[in-house]
Amino acid sequence: MPLALLALAVSAFGIGTTEFVMMGLLPNVADDLGTSVPTAGYLVSAYAIGVVLGAPLLTGLGSRVPRKKMLLLLMALFTVGNLASALAPDFGWLVAGRLLAGLPHGAFFGVGAVVAARLVSEGRQARAVATMFLGLTVANIVGVPAATLLGQHLGWRATFLVVAAIGLAAMGALARLVPHIPVEAHQDVRRELRALGNRQVLLGLLTAVFGFAGVFAVYSYLSAMTTKAMGFGESSVTLVLALFGIGMTLGALAAGPLTDRALRPTLYGSLGALAVVLVAFPFTVHVQWVALVMVVLLGAVGFMTTTPLQMLVMNKAKDAPTLASASNHSAFNLANAGGAWLGGVAIAAGWGWTSPALVGAVLAVAGLAIAATAGFLDRGEGKASRVVAAHQSRQAPSSARPAATPARPAAIPARPAFEDGTDTPDGPAAKSANSSPSAGHSSPSGA
Repeated sequence: MPLALLALAVSAFGIGTTEFVMMGLLPNVADDLGTSVPTAGYLVSAYAIGVVLGAPLLTGLGSRVPRKKMLLLLMALFTVGNLASALAPDFGWLVAGRLLAGLPHGAFFGVGAVVAARLVSEGRQARAVATMFLGLTVANIVGVPAATLLGQHLGWRATFLVVAAIGLAAMGALARLVPHIPVEAHQDVRRELRALGNRQVLLGLLTAVFGFAGVFAVYSYLSAMTTKAMGFGESSVTLVLALFGIGMTLGALAAGPLTDRALRPTLYGSLGALAVVLVAFPFTVHVQWVALVMVVLLGAVGFMTTTPLQMLVMNKAKDAPTLASASNHSAFNLANAGGAWLGGVAIAAGWGWTSPALVGAVLAVAGLAIAATAGFLDRGEGKASRVVAAHQSRQAPSSARPAATPARPAAIPARPAFEDGTDTPDGPAAKSANSSPSAGHSSPSGA
């Protein structure tokens, strides 16, 4: 894997840290700014709104900007947003800072996923995307707990100053390690918008909204479940959150090669496994060691859905994947907000602290049903996805290739349509129709 993926992963680490750390700092912020914890919760919503608005807006505005320059501009905006949060004089300015920091989130991951797929040979695109997302999962193991402790001891402003410093470091890594990747001559915002209207892309985004909402229905209340349902003390909350992050990382590591081998089966399997884990969750968390295992499993199967969903919308968007890829993160943040709201409704109704898991199971089943419907329609249409990274590799000049991989051919030959309805180049038809050594296959992200 090229070193440029490390720069993308460092950037994802900073983004993941600032996205989730606010959940642990709400009491500190509320006390310092003289507001209540529920009111301080608007800071979480402000970031999510920034993601939802910024993903399509900034991606559209930057459709003609070279990929590397676009990544640097987005990370600069992220850094400014966190610096503004650290220096905010009152609650209103802090809300504005959080909104600003959230704006580049979806666009960065959208552009970054396309860049990651461009950096590797065909058959390894999902693993490249999953490698970038590892930064996001590691943030939940290391970044969020460390930043929370820092905020508790040195004040919440120190946390955002450190995250801003991570943003500067990420910009340096991007500038040095990511090669120049020009914008394709045919690329423009109108083409991106047309790609976003593709039925399979819309069904993929809808799958993300429902399927991933099942994860956030539980994750949003995991701290309360730790003390009120599992029987642990408050000092164990950080450990439980870190275990969830470990599960996310394991899921991302497994999802990459599985998605490269068989995209839709990986998506179906991860959503089905997520539903099973969520159904079992309320009946097992009262035994502490079992509860810890279930937390890891929940993080793993939940995050295994992200890489196949990311690759699905990129593949189905064909020649204009960036806006669809960025919009996928808007969908994930809608899932965040919707899952948290529905889980809170279940708790408020008196169904118990573990009831959000059953709500999440229903949402995961709904996501699986949408994904299966999309697969059925895709097979019925007799159309195969084109792996977008391979297509774009044929468009790009050889100078866009990273210097670290000189042995790779400058272009990837055209591939035949896959008649078996699969979404990856490893389907039976692809194997029989293409035996060229330049295809770059390896036998096998979660994002």
